[in-house]
Amino acid sequence: MKIVVVGGSGLIGKKLVNLMQGLGHETVAASPSLGINAMTGEGLAEALKDADAVVDVANSPSFADDAVLEFFGTTTRNLLAAEIEAGVKHHVALSVVGTDGLLQSGYFRGKMAQEELIQASPVPYTIVRATQFFDFAEGIAYTATEGDIVRLPSVWVQPIASDDVAAALVDYILGAPVNGIAELAGPDKLPLDEFVRQSLKAKQDTRQVVGDMEARYFGTELQDHSLVPAGDHLRIAPTWLADWLAASGSEA
Repeated sequence: MKIVVVGGSGLIGKKLVNLMQGLGHETVAASPSLGINAMTGEGLAEALKDADAVVDVANSPSFADDAVLEFFGTTTRNLLAAEIEAGVKHHVALSVVGTDGLLQSGYFRGKMAQEELIQASPVPYTIVRATQFFDFAEGIAYTATEGDIVRLPSVWVQPIASDDVAAALVDYILGAPVNGIAELAGPDKLPLDEFVRQSLKAKQDTRQVVGDMEARYFGTELQDHSLVPAGDHLRIAPTWLADWLAASGSEA
């Protein structure tokens, strides 16, 4: 198969390219730094020629509300148009668990717009909504820090290893299009503040993490189950947070 990975130079993209190439598939890493730009359309037609599947794991370079909406809207429209022209049979997109319930956030409004464009297109598709990556705990803490205090709501999360996300995407790419939404989560179910607390402790970060149900998550008010899967098509990844943190510490 020929696979085009949009966002191929990012965290998930690099892992996915390596996995697909290791399985013997022709794999094109697509990103502006590599001369293929889904935002402008540069290089798309050539990259998608004879492609069997396109996987979109790209993220917006800006989290400003208007910029996020423009990024996901423009790139998705450009990709789908190029896929129709090239006869691509499967569009796979990485999204976020709970997107449709987090629309107070401009970022999630952008992701929702992306999903709606995919669903309205004639290209067969699979939308894979994943939970928060283990790797992102420090970024979550950064947005919630005031002085030495990190305030986060004590809502449920099922964080996941980025390696597990890439491995699951391989299976979705090689499988038949779901023409719907699949969900992907880690095996731990714990409060968001505890996830970040454990992650910072493992990094020897001395900030105090406080559970506060009035605190916002990227500007959004959360309910108990806003960030955990709720659909019928759920895959549980194998890597536990404690094991990942231990391995990360040994690699430091």
